[in-house]
Amino acid sequence: MTVRPQLGEFLQTRRARVRPEEVGLPTLPDRRVTGLRREEVAMLANVSVDYYVRLEQGRAAHPSPAVLAAVATALRLSDTERDHLQSLASPPARSRPAPAEVRPAITALIESLRDTPAVLVDRLSNVLAWNPAAAALITDFGALEPAERNIARLYFLDPSARTFYEDWAGAAKDVVAHLRHASTDYADDPDLADLVAELSARSCIFAEWWTAQDVSKASHCPKVLNHPAAGRLTLTLEVLELPGDNGQTLMTYTPADHPTKAALTELLTTLA
Repeated sequence: MTVRPQLGEFLQTRRARVRPEEVGLPTLPDRRVTGLRREEVAMLANVSVDYYVRLEQGRAAHPSPAVLAAVATALRLSDTERDHLQSLASPPARSRPAPAEVRPAITALIESLRDTPAVLVDRLSNVLAWNPAAAALITDFGALEPAERNIARLYFLDPSARTFYEDWAGAAKDVVAHLRHASTDYADDPDLADLVAELSARSCIFAEWWTAQDVSKASHCPKVLNHPAAGRLTLTLEVLELPGDNGQTLMTYTPADHPTKAALTELLTTLA
């Protein structure tokens, strides 16, 4: 199973979501599609219809950055989607990722954040390291089997996740979009392929969102948790990339208001 999408597949999903009126085109009564037609994208990008058709069919070798930028503008792609498009147009540099290793300095950093829940994850959202505050806030990762210490699995396979995360759908979509973004870095990542296959088989919602090919690379976002002991918590999730660490990111959760700070402080006193 390959998890790296083809350029044409991604273009088709983006084309289908853009309505003609959004780009100044008339909506005719006999129109059979809600998104743009290929010829409309070609016109907006100032390329020939034949060339754009070949681009979607994977028959246009080495499209230039200028052409890709014009197509991205026509399809109203976000900055992250533009980067994704450029990556799909280039062959991946590596076929298999290096094993994840946590540097001792990162472990020490996480342990030093006594009052701030912190979790280290790899490109597949596997939890590599965490501090006691994160265990108290999210789940006791140490009590889970190593294979189950995965953020995507927790979102889609743990029934309690849908009530624990107030905006479960939005948060779960972000997890899928992050995995989709990671899929462009390697041609055939067997670990990612296995994870996607498992989640697609066990969750029809994951399978649907994976097929949609949305991508994201969030650096921070709000999180509202309904904690069984601490109640409703409003937090800010910071996602810090660690360059040179094979796709590892450090996630920290900080209170976004005074009631949350007080409730989190009370929760963490049980760890003392």
